[in-house]
Amino acid sequence: MKSKSIFILLIFLAILSCKKNLPKYIYNDGIIHGAPYHIVYESPEAVDFHTEIDTLLKDLNMIFSTYEKESVISKVNRNEDVELDSVFTKAFDQSMKISELSGGAFDITCGPLVNAWGFGPEERKKMTPEVIDSLLQIIGFQKVRLENGKVIKENPQMKINMNAIGDGLFCDRVAQILEKKKCANYLVEIGGEVTAKGRNEKGNIWTIGINKPVDENQFVNNEIVAKIQIENKSMATSGNYRNFYIEDGKKYAHTINPKTGYPVEHSLLSATVLANNGTDADGFATAFMVLGIEKSIELSKQLPNFDVYFIYADSTGNSQIYMSEGFGKYIKE
Repeated sequence: MKSKSIFILLIFLAILSCKKNLPKYIYNDGIIHGAPYHIVYESPEAVDFHTEIDTLLKDLNMIFSTYEKESVISKVNRNEDVELDSVFTKAFDQSMKISELSGGAFDITCGPLVNAWGFGPEERKKMTPEVIDSLLQIIGFQKVRLENGKVIKENPQMKINMNAIGDGLFCDRVAQILEKKKCANYLVEIGGEVTAKGRNEKGNIWTIGINKPVDENQFVNNEIVAKIQIENKSMATSGNYRNFYIEDGKKYAHTINPKTGYPVEHSLLSATVLANNGTDADGFATAFMVLGIEKSIELSKQLPNFDVYFIYADSTGNSQIYMSEGFGKYIKE
């Protein structure tokens, strides 16, 4: 009997030893809406939440993806009767706020222009001033609103597209899961946008790189111009150096100005934004790329709890950097 008790005790101690040796930091990787995601978190009891996280991301994709014909947003765009949950309505309201603060530089009704220029799920059109003028008639964030849980459009041909906040929003939602799971330290990166809290496995603040904005394949261009340390912040970078095409010797970038209807052409090469949540960081990074360097600097100074890092070309074509007064404390020397 005594030997049996000793045997059970040894098994119990062995189990305890195994639990102590279990890795606390879990690494989850995958693909969502064609973009890779990388998530690291210190998990209580070393529980892996990958299945739950992946399910969440797929559910979000079926709400916001314009590439999914049966997504909620696709049904809204077809004017079908569809129930909108709080996730959709909150994203809509947050988008409207970004639109107002940016003077319409960020606009979720810009979808038809994005599609027509070849940066959406539809086939690229032959763009003429007449085509652009006709599309501008159904563009304008002031022309859509939420009313009794429904999207009301001034023109039924209007379509909304929240891709410009998608990755940041997805980061926010994953972070909410990790918070509920009592994860004190985590980093969520989806499509290049990041939300981070606490420290990494080595006890250091999470370090994120800002790429040099060079017109190269995204898998080739890995030159880092700055390393940023973020804790309890979200970061998003937007630029025209990865998603573009060249036709008849002219470059057409994916950032479309919703007021002119044309892809932007100015000196701002990339905009990095630090904010308290990923949705705002992602949305304003897009807005800044529409506005250009001068107007972006002006707007950024009016936004509380935001810091920015802009890379732009000067009059001689050389790259220059502007960063807000508070951004310097995040740069790793």
